[in-house]
Amino acid sequence: MVRLFVRHTVTDYGTWRKHYDAFDTERRGMGVAAHAVYCATDNPNDVTITHDFETIEAAQAFAGAPRLREVMSAAGVASEPAIWFTSPV
Repeated sequence: MVRLFVRHTVTDYGTWRKHYDAFDTERRGMGVAAHAVYCATDNPNDVTITHDFETIEAAQAFAGAPRLREVMSAAGVASEPAIWFTSPV
């Protein structure tokens, strides 16, 4: 398993969440096996997301997908995302 982390700022969490939830079926089709969303305790527009994949290749393909960038832009992502990958040891 590989876990992809993404952290970015959004213009409005409620709007962003609607887009995120609407992308669920498509996201799963892109290899996401599980996911979770977290917000900073002092700023709901500071969002961290995790996505789980079977392989690093699937995770990297998802992170680099043009469609993902389209959805993020439409959802109001306001900062360049910080992205990193982890795996259990």
